[in-house]
Amino acid sequence: MQLTKNLRVSSFQIITGSFLGIILLGAFMLMLPVSSVDGVWTPFGDALFTSTSAVCVTGLVVQDTFRYWSLFGRLIILFLIQIGGLGTITLAVVATVLAGRKVSLFQRSILRDAVSADQVGGIARFALFILSGTLTVEFLGAAALFPVFLKKYPLPRSLFYSLFHSVSAFCNAGFDLMGEEQPFSSLTGFTGSIPVNLIIMSLIVLGGLGFRTWEDIRANKLRLHKYRLQTKMILVTTAVLIFLPAIAFFIIEYPGLPLRERVLASLFQSVTTRTAGFNTTDYAQFTESGKLLSIILMLIGGSPGSTAGGMKTTTIAVLLLNAHGTFRHRDEASAFSRRISDQTVKIAATIFALYLGLFTLSAIIISLAESLPLLTCMFEAASAIGTVGLTLGITPQLSSLSRAILVFLMYFGRVGGLTLIYAAVPSQRMRNQRLPLENVAVG
Repeated sequence: MQLTKNLRVSSFQIITGSFLGIILLGAFMLMLPVSSVDGVWTPFGDALFTSTSAVCVTGLVVQDTFRYWSLFGRLIILFLIQIGGLGTITLAVVATVLAGRKVSLFQRSILRDAVSADQVGGIARFALFILSGTLTVEFLGAAALFPVFLKKYPLPRSLFYSLFHSVSAFCNAGFDLMGEEQPFSSLTGFTGSIPVNLIIMSLIVLGGLGFRTWEDIRANKLRLHKYRLQTKMILVTTAVLIFLPAIAFFIIEYPGLPLRERVLASLFQSVTTRTAGFNTTDYAQFTESGKLLSIILMLIGGSPGSTAGGMKTTTIAVLLLNAHGTFRHRDEASAFSRRISDQTVKIAATIFALYLGLFTLSAIIISLAESLPLLTCMFEAASAIGTVGLTLGITPQLSSLSRAILVFLMYFGRVGGLTLIYAAVPSQRMRNQRLPLENVAVG
């Protein structure tokens, strides 16, 4: 730790570096012959893509997880998903606490940045809360899934499948082991299964709410008026982004499905498109309207400090509230009788522009390189940068250039655009200096 201080390594550089280190270690482990079913060395490109997708809890794959990877390889993927979902810094702090060592102020500061906390006070207890809460929810999810899988598979496989899919769902990863019947099939065999749909959706939503939201709900229970503004915005925005798109999917897609399956499929796609990566229907059969709606949801993603990626629900909420304030001729954005700072609006606008610009540029490059329709490439790019994992089936056939772009997008989406920029660009604040003000006409 003294070395990092001497080298003036920032918390943002440590966060980005730790994710990169785990990705490279995971790629090396997946390259080993013991990791593949056939016992052969896996090409570095395939191993790196899979490791990045697992650590960045995305779910995009170039090899079917069941058919290509051995039990050892699947275990490596499972551990990478868990590490990526919890965050390397959170696990490091937990290990320090469990070892009985004091967590330094520098470590607390890094964890605060990693989990989007407000302050360093109580951050070590918060790390323990994250770990215990995560393991509890994943265990309950696995227990709920076990009876369903036991009807189809032998006992040992049912136990592993239940745990694997519970962790994958809570961490919003989207990796699955359903390739035995058909490769890359995800959960399409459970379209009408009420238990599987409800359990997986619940795990996805819980993982995507954010650990600070959990803490707020635990502390204040049903006393909604005591919730922080961020918690209220997350809960309202999440509910809107679940039910309104579900209604749209119900109207636009699935005209041939029975009513029960149509309702389940609409709700599931509305939930999973915001960074989970599972699918119960074939996205390649979607209309262009359905694909475009899915792209928008993938870019929005989950909430800050969660296992989900994307621009985040609060980013979109702040921008919409700012637009509402502008329409009402108000100087500041507000919600629930609270003002939102101009700095927060500025950061939200920056994140929106950053994601939209990088997503669009990447989709154009992939479209030109692969001679594929732009909307198809936009779907794949949005899935990567939003760490979703949904695909129209083109990922395994992409060239090395396009795969490299997707790898970068997944890393960018999981680490966070501003975190990556703050790590690369040193801070150069102008202290006590303000440039002359001049208005510019917009709109």
